[in-house]
Amino acid sequence: MSLPEASSNLRLVLTAYDVPDDPVEVVERKGLGHPDTICDALAETFSRNLSLEYSRRFGRILHHNVDKALLVGGRSMPAFGGGSLTSPINIYLAGRAATEIGGGKIPVEEIAAEGSRSWLKSSLHALDADRDVRFHVLTQPGSQDLQELFSRMSEAPLANDTSIGVGYAPMSALESLVLEVERHINGRDRIRVHPAWGEDVKVMGVRQGKSVRLTVACAMIGRYLAHSDDYFAEISELRTLVAELARQHGFTESEVDVNAADGASQGALYLTVTGTSAEAGDDGQVGRGNRVNGLITPCRPMSLEAAAGKNPVSHVGKIYNIAARDIAEAICAALSEIAAAECMLVSRIGDPVTRPALVQLKVATRDGLPIAKIRRSVEAITADRLSRIPKLIEDFVAGRIATF
Repeated sequence: MSLPEASSNLRLVLTAYDVPDDPVEVVERKGLGHPDTICDALAETFSRNLSLEYSRRFGRILHHNVDKALLVGGRSMPAFGGGSLTSPINIYLAGRAATEIGGGKIPVEEIAAEGSRSWLKSSLHALDADRDVRFHVLTQPGSQDLQELFSRMSEAPLANDTSIGVGYAPMSALESLVLEVERHINGRDRIRVHPAWGEDVKVMGVRQGKSVRLTVACAMIGRYLAHSDDYFAEISELRTLVAELARQHGFTESEVDVNAADGASQGALYLTVTGTSAEAGDDGQVGRGNRVNGLITPCRPMSLEAAAGKNPVSHVGKIYNIAARDIAEAICAALSEIAAAECMLVSRIGDPVTRPALVQLKVATRDGLPIAKIRRSVEAITADRLSRIPKLIEDFVAGRIATF
């Protein structure tokens, strides 16, 4: 294949490493209806809708970072055949956003509340977002220095933070399985075939050697269940589904637990009114859940950045985590000599986002190939991916790039 020339400005540290063969691996995913994931989704929706409104009215995206969201759970009385919320869910959306330019005011509070309500309606099928949720929008304009930095561009947007982004490739079999389990449970046919399955799904996968144990929590919705026999029938179907997915991913030895904390009485079952523990059992916050690859992977390099809600133009806490993953994936896809790769990008505030202060790449080569043999190709792929960063803006705004 033909590769572009590497940039002479690329500060790249390339080192070799061995693919880890740990006897234990742990992977987690918080599903669509988990309170932390809800906060990520609403923050990202807020940023996307702000970007669209700014672009529509002013021809460009203005400065904003709305990556602070808090969900305070309500109170509920779940029951077979029905149930009700006795106290609403409260969602607080905060951050910084331009509210006025050239005398034109931007309806930031309306954009935040309406976008959040729309997402909840389209994503949580048993939640009444008009009746059961209260929104509190607490945004303020950004500081003058950061607004000025945001508006100042050379050949590329300038990083508005000194931050770190990390990514790796390829996913392990367990990582792919955990991601698939949640996505399958919350798939398109779920509402039609299994309306009792709530969107608040959490999956924990633990691999020991070649065997895997999957613990799945799924909020069951009382209105679709007449009695406890229906509840346990749904649990059994979930268990069978997850075990089959484990087999398809190469795990011949698997153990599956669903709603493992269930007790004997109705009050001890994971029964809900809305399909999310946000109604009574849990609160949520941006950045406490999945990383940009959709997983929580303590055995891998991870960033603590809350990517959701950060502006897609210059906030490297968002952009670099996506770019680092893309670089690792591109290297593995393009170079058959590389079995695995890890990438870390370090920014410096005020520098072009396409020129990180440091790029560290760790690659595992096949058959002991010296990394010097593939250095030039790795540099060229990395430089090419970095040059594409400004093109990510459109994909972020269109919702084509997931951040949670």
